[in-house]
Amino acid sequence: MKRALGIGLAVVLLAGVVTAIVLGQGDKAAPLESVRGVIGSEKLAFFADQRVRDVFARHGLKVEVDPAGSRQIATATDLDPYDFAFPSSAPAAEKIQRDRKAARTYAPFSSPMVIATFDPVVDLLTKAGVVGSGPGYPTFDVRAYLDLAAKGTRWDQLPGNTAYPARRNLLVTTTDPRDSNSAAMYLAITSFVANGGVVSSPEAEAKVLPAVAKLFLDQGYTQSSTEGPFEDYLSAGMGKTPLVLAYEAQFADRVVRGDSSIRPDMKLLYPAPTVLSKHTLVPLRGAGDRVGQLLQTDAELGRLAATFGFRTADPKHFDEIVQEKNLTVPRTIVDVVEPPAHEALERMLEAIAKQY
Repeated sequence: MKRALGIGLAVVLLAGVVTAIVLGQGDKAAPLESVRGVIGSEKLAFFADQRVRDVFARHGLKVEVDPAGSRQIATATDLDPYDFAFPSSAPAAEKIQRDRKAARTYAPFSSPMVIATFDPVVDLLTKAGVVGSGPGYPTFDVRAYLDLAAKGTRWDQLPGNTAYPARRNLLVTTTDPRDSNSAAMYLAITSFVANGGVVSSPEAEAKVLPAVAKLFLDQGYTQSSTEGPFEDYLSAGMGKTPLVLAYEAQFADRVVRGDSSIRPDMKLLYPAPTVLSKHTLVPLRGAGDRVGQLLQTDAELGRLAATFGFRTADPKHFDEIVQEKNLTVPRTIVDVVEPPAHEALERMLEAIAKQY
């Protein structure tokens, strides 16, 4: 009897040990699957945010990224080590998808191109016929601007200009078209207007190149990243950068964060027409496809993207941030055109690069 009790007690103790081991193993988080992507640098802060990392972790993913220029991702980056490519440009994504024979793409967020400026410049350009009013938001008439730029108009030649009588050509400050996606988007806008439609043939490219190349070459030195001229806009002000091409998200992100560098006299103008910088993810492997699906459908990731100033695939996330933070940006932009196909855009960029 005692022997039976001893055996029974041993069995109970052994069961307890096994249970404790199993429970202990259950407490350990399952290892995360590592996913690696190459992304446009504008999204680096989003992927580095701990809240974003935590959402991916809850779905079993550890997402690591390397930044690169969108043109570089499409044309010069070795994509073999990566599970996904995430340029900030639809034409770049189109080339990657075609080259890698990817079955699908995801466009979870976007940002329209804008002109960042100041109240005195807005008043001055309104009188000059360049700034007008769209459906509830201020617009920058690209046709009127091209006409002034073609004549080599200086700021101090504008009638009645006492606000900014600089002896400089009236030009929008951009990045270097040899390096930067935002400069390519600016080329998409200006070439559309100069051509009267999307540039889609070598003949149209030759027609618009003299006018659009001048917009870059006449600036002199240009920086390679959009952060450069935008930081000049914030810190140096109107004297150095009266008109700066930017992503709307750059401005909105700082307003959301309560950044004191955004002052009341700073304003956004929306080019008429403008283009959307469509951040488009191209899955290269299955894990990369999971990242694309989550970015497209997960409500928490959508809201987090909106806090970085991005317009989201589900517009309610961006709309909520606009209301919550009292952002002075339009909820809908009407005058939006498509950029040229990747090949046409690249040919024009290369032709401009040769003139430097």
